[in-house]
Amino acid sequence: MFGNAFQGRTVWLSGHTGFKGAWLAEWLLSLGARVHGFALPPNTAPSLFEQLGLASRLRHEINDVRDAGAVRRSIETVQPDFVFHLAAQSLVRLSYEEPAQTYAVNVTGTVHVLEALRALRKPCAAVFVTTDKCYENIGRPHAYRETDPLGGHDPYSSSKAAAEIAIASWRRSFFQDHPVRIASARAGNVIGGGDWARDRIVPDCIRALQQGNPIAVRNPRATRPWQHVLEPLSGYLWLAASLTGNPALATAFNFGPAHEAGRSVAELVEEILKHWPGRWEDKSDPRAPHEAAWLELSIEKARAELGWRPLWGFAATVEQTVRWYREPSRWRELTAEQIRAYSAAARASGLPWARSETHHP
Repeated sequence: MFGNAFQGRTVWLSGHTGFKGAWLAEWLLSLGARVHGFALPPNTAPSLFEQLGLASRLRHEINDVRDAGAVRRSIETVQPDFVFHLAAQSLVRLSYEEPAQTYAVNVTGTVHVLEALRALRKPCAAVFVTTDKCYENIGRPHAYRETDPLGGHDPYSSSKAAAEIAIASWRRSFFQDHPVRIASARAGNVIGGGDWARDRIVPDCIRALQQGNPIAVRNPRATRPWQHVLEPLSGYLWLAASLTGNPALATAFNFGPAHEAGRSVAELVEEILKHWPGRWEDKSDPRAPHEAAWLELSIEKARAELGWRPLWGFAATVEQTVRWYREPSRWRELTAEQIRAYSAAARASGLPWARSETHHP
C-alpha cells in the first residue's frame, strides 16, 4: 500500500482523537507507521478514538493547536517524515455559536503548524486537510474545482477558506526552497462508523434509531457529496506519499465521491433505513442558520495527477457505515476489516496506491 511509504516512518497527526483522525491513525498503524498524535481529548462520548483503544497504540499527546509553542515543541521533538493536520472545529452549526473559537482553531491553528514546519530542517511531506465548503458556493449545480474562488457564508466555511489562503501564502512565501512540502486536501461530506458528533446527519440518525425514535431531519432537500471516510483518507495518504518524490504536487486537491453519490439528505436517510428500519420526520426550520443547498466537487485533478478515484458508491458507503454501528461488540475488528476490504477493492481496481509495485506520480 502506498509504495510502503509509511513503513517504519514517523507521522505527526493532529486531530487524532476525532472521527477522521482516528480512522487515519488506525490505517497508518496498519501500514507500519510510528504515529504521534497531537489533539485535545475526544469531545464526544462515546468516541472512536477510545473505541479503537488508540491511546495505548500510538504516542498520544494531549495539546492544543491554538498553543503555538506547544505545536512548535511537538514537531521539533518528533522530527516527522509526514504531517497530517486534521485538528479543527468541523461543525457548521457550532461555528455560529462559537465563531471566534472556530477561527482560532481553523485559521490560527493552521498557521501555528505551518510556522512549526518552517523550523523543520529535514524532508517532510505535509497534508493540510480543509473541506469542500471552502469554496464560494453559488447555490446551484456546479462541481467545484481547485481553481474556483474560495469563500463561505458561515464562520466554519469561511474559516476553512481562510486556512486555504494561509496555506497557499506560506507555501509561496516560505516553502519554495525548503525540505518540507505542503499540500492541502478538500473532501466531501464524510460518513462512516464511529462518528458521534452532534448536529451531523448520520450520528443523529444512529442515536434516534438506537432509541427507537423518529429521525428529525432539519434540511432534507440539501444535496451533498456523500463519501465513506476511507475514500478521502486514501487520497490524503497517496498525496503525502507522492509528495516525497514530486514537489509539483504541493498544491490543493479535491477528494470527493463520484457524481452519483451527490444525494439529498432525505435520500441518505432513506438509504440508512434500508439497513436499520425506522422512520424520519421533516423538521425543516426557515429560521435555522444558513446551510448550502447544493455542494459537489470536481475530482478531475486528483484523477489526472494522482491516478486517484473513489471506489465505494453511495449504496455501498451507506451499507458499510450502518453495518459498523449495528455490531457494537466488534467496532475495532470492523474498522480493521473495512480498511482491508477497501484496500483489496483498490488493488482489484488497479489503483496506483494499492499496486504491489507502485510508481509515484
